[in-house]
Amino acid sequence: MINPAPPDDLAGFSVPGSGRGILEVFRYRYLLRLLVRKGTQTRYHGSALGWGWSYVKPAAQFVIFYVVMGLFLGLHHGIENFPIYLFSGIIVVNLFSEAFSNATKSIINNKALVKKIYLPRELFPVADVFIAFVHFLPQLAILLVVLLVVGWVPTLVQISGVVLAILIILTFALGLGLFFGALNVSFRDAQNLVEIILLFATWTAPVLYPFTVVRDALPTWLFELYMLNPLTVAVELFHSAFWFPTTAENMERPAHLWLLAGIAAIVVAAVMVVGQFVFRKLEGRFAQDL
Repeated sequence: MINPAPPDDLAGFSVPGSGRGILEVFRYRYLLRLLVRKGTQTRYHGSALGWGWSYVKPAAQFVIFYVVMGLFLGLHHGIENFPIYLFSGIIVVNLFSEAFSNATKSIINNKALVKKIYLPRELFPVADVFIAFVHFLPQLAILLVVLLVVGWVPTLVQISGVVLAILIILTFALGLGLFFGALNVSFRDAQNLVEIILLFATWTAPVLYPFTVVRDALPTWLFELYMLNPLTVAVELFHSAFWFPTTAENMERPAHLWLLAGIAAIVVAAVMVVGQFVFRKLEGRFAQDL
């Protein structure tokens, strides 16, 4: 009779399908690069304009908002250089919307891989967030070209604000994407809920209007809560870096913006922790539910 192997001989093994969460993604950097490359190369595959759509779509969105909100409704009054104000906010919301939406659908879209082999499931939402960032770069390039034409000279503080805003948005979108992406595997209603959330995204940040409109219309406590929204903070960091330097000095900016940015960073870190926790709890059912 053969005696079973002692428990110590199993120390080098791990339970199939388990991992260390999002930290394990860094061990699969090559595969992550492949997923990002595949996502960016196939996005406009077969289209006549190809990557030109990355410029056409935000430009069309800007024209619609500028004509309807700026000219027809007169919201451009009191906002100097309204086109720069508008576009610098639009691209932030576009980055959040694409990253959040793609991360939510990432497990469903890669169900063939999820069901057949073990990979850190977090690879898919992380890759989709990176893909959204790559598609964001052409929009940022358009804004930078316009700013340089009007004489914008960047400073270290402004660049730091832009980098911080991008990190806040990407982390926020990834945390929410992990949460809703895990729920979306078992309950496809989650995807519909995300679409509703994104419908409000443009309106819950000072993109089409100045923050002073909200301050004057809401009670102080509700306005302060509005200003703690990470999307609001990211938009205002972009405004502070790109729009405010092109205006007169008497234009009002949010008070304690860097303090708000620090609080927003803590909020998105908490969202990331919650999203990772829920994702880890539910990922054992992914293959079964798919």
